[in-house]
Order: sequence, then structure tokens, then C-alpha cells
Amino acid sequence: MNFIEQRNGMVDGFGLIKTVEKKTNVKGVPYLDLTLCDRDGEMSAKLWDYKEEIHGEYEVNDLIKFRGQLQQYNGANQLRIDRIRKTIEADGVNICDFVPSAEYSGEMMLGEILNTLDTFRDQNLKRLTKAIIENHKEKLLYWPAAFKLHHAMRGGLLYHTLSILKMAECACKIYASIDRELLLSGVILHDIAKLYEYDVSETTGVAASYSVKGNLLGHLVMGAMEVEEQAKKLGIPEETTVLLEHMIISHHGEPDFGAAVRPLFIEAEVLCQLDTLDATVYEMAQSISEVKKGDFTQRQWALDNRKLYNHGRTEIKPKANLE
Repeated sequence: MNFIEQRNGMVDGFGLIKTVEKKTNVKGVPYLDLTLCDRDGEMSAKLWDYKEEIHGEYEVNDLIKFRGQLQQYNGANQLRIDRIRKTIEADGVNICDFVPSAEYSGEMMLGEILNTLDTFRDQNLKRLTKAIIENHKEKLLYWPAAFKLHHAMRGGLLYHTLSILKMAECACKIYASIDRELLLSGVILHDIAKLYEYDVSETTGVAASYSVKGNLLGHLVMGAMEVEEQAKKLGIPEETTVLLEHMIISHHGEPDFGAAVRPLFIEAEVLCQLDTLDATVYEMAQSISEVKKGDFTQRQWALDNRKLYNHGRTEIKPKANLE
């Protein structure tokens, strides 16, 4: 974690509360046992002689400002907190400094997607896709694309979606047989029901767990349900609706990976392949970035249990260039 060192061994800093528990010492005096984190790491912390009326009350995902002393405990740094409060707007703290976050703002990525929709000539695809996006735009600004693995970060859902959208535009320029607007609509909506699949903190934009619906139905089924519901409200022809529903329920490719059916037309297949490509490149880059040039990673169970090699010819980053 990052700190600002003060005199007499004191440090000032900001942190996100990852865990917090009120305990009592051997004399029965209450204290707070915390884990604080930022994007660089985490640290255990103690607030001794804790008094709610003086120090305030705290819970997981609160952003705090603290002053305290760094001490050694069992060979690791531990923070002894002397002063603590929740952050305020004047502190200028950005949550993206404390949790894994997309490289671009939610507003920028959502704007790119809406600008793409404005180019559509097919009014049915345009109205349906735009209506669904508009219904969820507040959550889309911070929602992750996964509980774990690829794009499991604040803003990850839009990051993943926009990455595929950029690749899909290129594919349309190469293959004349692709219906551009059908493909792009499927890309934009393919993971929309991840908004129902996870329980996500609005503060952090990180998934804490799968929701009940996520466990029972999954985002492919719920995504098709969303398209069906909105299409009926807007009077969208069934032919258009069914094509989008098929793209959503087939984009995992194989039943073993959660697909209800395999892709049965070109746009569905392209979506499936681009979705897999984006997830795979992200996961490989993430894993390889953690080892030195010339080294292999540990076996990656999500990537066919392969050990990956860092050849060192490029600077490995999971980041996609969306500009």
C-alpha cells in the first residue's frame, strides 16, 4: 500500500476496507481488526481502544483516511491506527486507485457503444439494443464482466464489450457476408444479463458473489429473456428477436461451456469466436505479466491447464487499445 510518511514514524494514507471485525482484547476493551487495501496490495491494521462515538462505525468497502504507525508483526507490516475517518469529496479520492479497474472510464466506453448504435439503419435492431442499454446505463458504468478470471474489474463489462465491438467492426470490413448491424447488436447485448448474475458493490464495482438468479439461470438464459421482454414492449418483429436471442444463448459455443445451442449462423459464430478471443488474450496477458522474461507461469486451469511462457519481446499488459 502507498503511504505519506510524516514525522515520528507516522504515516498518512487512504485505504479501502476489505475486512473489518470488532473484537475485544484480554481486558475486555474493544478494538477493530481490519484489512486495508489499494491497487498495490493490502495490509492488516488495528484500531485499539475503539469507541464508536469517537471513531465512527465502519464496514466492508468503506473508503477511509487514516493516520498511524507501521509496526512489524510476524515478519510483516501492520498498521496501528491512531486517527480514522471516512473519506469526503474534498479528499479527491478515486475508487479506481483502490480496486482493479478498466483503463477507460465507463462514460467513455458507453458513449462509444451508443455512437455505434447511432450509425444503424435497421430501426428494429437500433431501437431494441438501445432501449436495453439505456435501461441499464447507470450499472453499466461500473459493472464487472466476471466474478473471477477475465475482466473481473470495475467497468470490466463495458471494457470487454467494447473490445469485441472494435474487433467485430474489423471483421465486417473483411467478410462481406456478415450482417454488420446484426453482429454488433449481438456483441453489445451478449453479456447484458451479467447485470443480474452477480452481487456487486456500487462503491467498488467488484463482484462479491453470484446472485441467486445467476446460479439458477445464468446470464445466457437471462439475456435472451431480457431481449424477449423488451422486444414485445417495442413491437419488434419475432424474426429479429429470435436472431438476437440465438446469438446470446449460443455465444459460449459448446454445451459443455454453458451454451444452450451451438452457433447456427455466421454472426452468431463470429460473436462466439471474438468473445473467446478477447477473454483468452486477457487471461493469458494477465498471467504472463506476473512472471519475468524467460519464465513460465504456473499451470492456468482456465486455459487448458497450460503453463504459459513470457518471451519478453513485448511489454505484456492485459490492456486493450480502445481508442
